[in-house]
Amino acid sequence: MSQVLHTPPKTPAYGPGELAALAERHGLTVSGARPPLPEYVSQLWARRHFITAFATAKLTAQYSQAKLGQVWQVMTPLLNAAVYYFIFGVLLDTKRNVADFIPFLVTGVFVFTFTQSSVMAGTRAISGSIGLVRALHFPRAALPISFCLQQLQQLLFSMAALLIILFAVGVPPALSWVLVLPALTLQFVFNAGLAMVLARAGAKTPDIAQLMPFILRTWMYISGVMWSIDNLISKHHGMPSWVASLLRANPAAVYIDLMRFALIDSFHASQLPPHVWLVATGWALLAGVGGFIYFWKAEETYGRG
Repeated sequence: MSQVLHTPPKTPAYGPGELAALAERHGLTVSGARPPLPEYVSQLWARRHFITAFATAKLTAQYSQAKLGQVWQVMTPLLNAAVYYFIFGVLLDTKRNVADFIPFLVTGVFVFTFTQSSVMAGTRAISGSIGLVRALHFPRAALPISFCLQQLQQLLFSMAALLIILFAVGVPPALSWVLVLPALTLQFVFNAGLAMVLARAGAKTPDIAQLMPFILRTWMYISGVMWSIDNLISKHHGMPSWVASLLRANPAAVYIDLMRFALIDSFHASQLPPHVWLVATGWALLAGVGGFIYFWKAEETYGRG
């Protein structure tokens, strides 16, 4: 008997152009390919319910192991404000010449914490959710946006505590309180854009997450959270004008000032930077739109390697 060996037929060799044509003919696309920007926005909008549910679930789970549970959503920022009041208001006496210093300080702490927490969460949005990124196909921008939405929900709990503080120290309700809504909207857009920039950077270089607390702490100290920028500028008459302009145009300081102007009766328009709403809108558009496009351009790389 003779044994006949059957060799499998050779696969024809295709060039890159022929492979692309073959894939197009059979309706094949690259797995995880970056869609065009309008389509990407549409996909993101279609998953808006997932973004909201994911943010709410993360917020609920944040303190699920603590005995006081969700009470810590209010207690944590209040305790931070109490520590800052003791150190800066009492020991360093930054409350001098600042009317309604307690609501002034608490507003600054709450508003800056919103940005700080959004940035930190965004830094780990991709690297900390790598299993989800590799298992499911969805617009990756949903992750940093959902983390920012989680921090916005956290801020709303804090704002309830802030209103109680305002009533306790005798700050009356005012029509200007409605300005909280546009101010928070602009800050959320700014935070989300910054979070997406750092989400892309953190996905490639995880060490950024270790560096960010030092950067954010420095940013907090120059943003007028615990002290008045106006008092500092007036105290140092020899301060270069460009330094004063930078302090006033600092986006964190701008959003803090808008919230103080909206909520605190003694915080007057004269204490706001010139054209403050234009500056706040400009920062939101620059970070929000620029950060979104920057994040989208690396869509194909997330979860690879």
